[in-house]
Amino acid sequence: MGDGISNGIDGISNGIIEQMIPYTDITVSRLIFAIIVLIGGFISVKFLVYIFRKGIQKTKLPDLTTQFLAHFLSILLYVIVILAFLKSLSFDVDSFVVGLSAIIGLVLGLGMQDTLTNLSAGVWVAAIRPIDMGEMVIVNGQTGKVKAVGIMSTELLTPDNQLITIPNKLVWGSSIVNMTRMPTRRASVDVGISYSSDIEIAIMIALDLMKGHPLVLPDPEPAVVTTELANSSVNLQLRAWTKTGDFAAVKNNLTAGIFEAYRREGIEIPFPQMDVHVKEIKKEIKEIQAKSIGIKAFE
Repeated sequence: MGDGISNGIDGISNGIIEQMIPYTDITVSRLIFAIIVLIGGFISVKFLVYIFRKGIQKTKLPDLTTQFLAHFLSILLYVIVILAFLKSLSFDVDSFVVGLSAIIGLVLGLGMQDTLTNLSAGVWVAAIRPIDMGEMVIVNGQTGKVKAVGIMSTELLTPDNQLITIPNKLVWGSSIVNMTRMPTRRASVDVGISYSSDIEIAIMIALDLMKGHPLVLPDPEPAVVTTELANSSVNLQLRAWTKTGDFAAVKNNLTAGIFEAYRREGIEIPFPQMDVHVKEIKKEIKEIQAKSIGIKAFE
């Protein structure tokens, strides 16, 4: 009797599994198999990309290149998984691929050149590395820290935590200023002194300030140059070399320090002024009024 019940249950299960899904030619068993393929494929993609990242990191390639290649591989594998899923549902994948290729060719002819340009530019950026992860750069007029370089675009994070996305063709096609690639940088601070101040004393005070700063490098030696004889001031520029990581701190300290040092030593830092001279014109107004009255009387 037990065997009969088991056979009955098996018959019902087989009947459900082999039942066709309404309005389709897909059986329940084939759908279950396709879902297993899809889930297994996604898990396999994550595992393969993880293995790929671990393997490529052993080659000591830059993080930027590793990230770019991992993104490219994951997209390629996901496309393969989706095609396998469709194939397991008895879709004609071959004709689909041919049709998709034709559509892609048409779209490329109608304006996908920019996509290919961004793709190739991303490859060149990842390969030649004018920028790298975590570096502070100016790209296409935008300033920020490099967060990621993808297949199509590059992401910068600004100092005030704004995310900027720039198409790769603009990154590769514009000048790139890398502010943190070199180990040292020169901090420049502009300051103006009045024409009545002693320029030699002002220069000595500035040099002492820079040489006494613990983060200013002794080589190259700090310097002060006269940059301009302006309308109301003699403009000086303090030039001090420091490690790139200390650049912002040194520039800020020197800016505040030179102001305090000049005020303490009596060196005047002028600011724009405008003198307005008001003349007494009441008499002239009366004469004009008298003339106008005489002209009207004559008329």
